[in-house]
Amino acid sequence: MPSGATSFTLLYGRYCAGCHGADGRLGAARPLNDPLYLTLIPPERLRTIIAHGVPGGMAHAFATSEGGPLSEDQIDGLARDMVARWSRPGEIKDLPLPPYSAGDLSPGRPDPEGAARGMAVYAAACAGCHGAQGKGGPKGGEVVDAAYLALVSDQALRTAVIAGRPDLGMPDWRGGAAGGPLTPQQISDVVTWLIAQRRQVPGRLALGGDRR
Repeated sequence: MPSGATSFTLLYGRYCAGCHGADGRLGAARPLNDPLYLTLIPPERLRTIIAHGVPGGMAHAFATSEGGPLSEDQIDGLARDMVARWSRPGEIKDLPLPPYSAGDLSPGRPDPEGAARGMAVYAAACAGCHGAQGKGGPKGGEVVDAAYLALVSDQALRTAVIAGRPDLGMPDWRGGAAGGPLTPQQISDVVTWLIAQRRQVPGRLALGGDRR
């Protein structure tokens, strides 16, 4: 590919589609063709992830400053065009969204009380799909798998709870609990519970707190 290529179709197809799906859906990683996600994530954070990846996680760094293949202009174009093509602000504008980030939830700061509350939130909102112990159920896969939790960032767990996986039928924060949408506190608590299930995986470094 020419070093100065700016076509979104070419750049996305070469560097993003393998993980996020050919049309931004149904890939191994989070769908990017998701208006809710593109409204939830701050634009500068989207660009940062493309440029610098997620330390210790699965997202690669694509900026030339990180040893990647993309210039600053190409990264700007990818982030801008994702939003231009796949966001639908008219559908989201009146929807009060939970905060994208809740700060550092890393295992370096254990929160037993939050994890205990989160276990109750999980039982009410998530167990119906992912199983009572998080080991998989009739509609969802295992969420306490050691390899999965070693690869997924704290923020990615939070994003999954808030935005769901619409391409796979996973509801967002409004659709899982019988009592209605999850509150910001319930979202933070269930993410804290998931983080508390992490176990060290041989061959992987211990997880840190700077995980976008």
